[in-house]
Amino acid sequence: MKRFLAYSLALPLFLTACAQPASGDMSKKEVEKIVHAYIMENPQIIEEALIELERLEITDKLDAARKDLEHDPRDIVLGPKDAKVTIVEFFDYNCGYCKQSTKWVQDTVAKYPNDVRVIFKELPILDNRSKTSRSAAISALAAGRQGKYAEMHFALMEASGLTSERIESLAKSIGLDVEMWKQDMEDDKIAQHLEDTLQLARRMPDLSGTPYFVIGDETIAGANSAALQEILDKALKG
Repeated sequence: MKRFLAYSLALPLFLTACAQPASGDMSKKEVEKIVHAYIMENPQIIEEALIELERLEITDKLDAARKDLEHDPRDIVLGPKDAKVTIVEFFDYNCGYCKQSTKWVQDTVAKYPNDVRVIFKELPILDNRSKTSRSAAISALAAGRQGKYAEMHFALMEASGLTSERIESLAKSIGLDVEMWKQDMEDDKIAQHLEDTLQLARRMPDLSGTPYFVIGDETIAGANSAALQEILDKALKG
């Protein structure tokens, strides 16, 4: 289907370009024949059109979701509001690849304190298997109400076996008021925040798992630190 769309997009452009200078000299069929021959001799232009089409589709979807991606007041953010580059990360605390990418996130926040901000999107999609992803996400958001989201987030990413006892132990280790934290975990507003993030994730192009990063108009699925750094470097220069 995309090949057909790309061909459909490319052909009118070539027809227009070819027809104008040849007006009065060549018939439409003759122009079409020339264009068809050119495409057959240079099939890479179809691939180029496909790449451009996919890029435009991704950009359109991201632009449509930009407000929810970057300006949800409920989200936890590290970095200044006027940062040059915004990174959005969707993650699950039981995702091994999310844990692998955590160091890159930490290093990025430390290396670019004035130029980069990171927006954290809790997406506990492994809860059906782990039975603990959702409670871990809720615990982190509840910790955020005491100003300790980052501490809880990175502690959860470093930990394994996230049972309720383990999560509570982490809450104590970072100095939370545990009773207040437990009360906040029962707040329906946190549950709604998670649901809204899930709905947002469904609008993202190519999001089929975690981690999933959005940097400007670029998306990266998986723990590919080299690709993330390349996109970030380009964005910082751009």
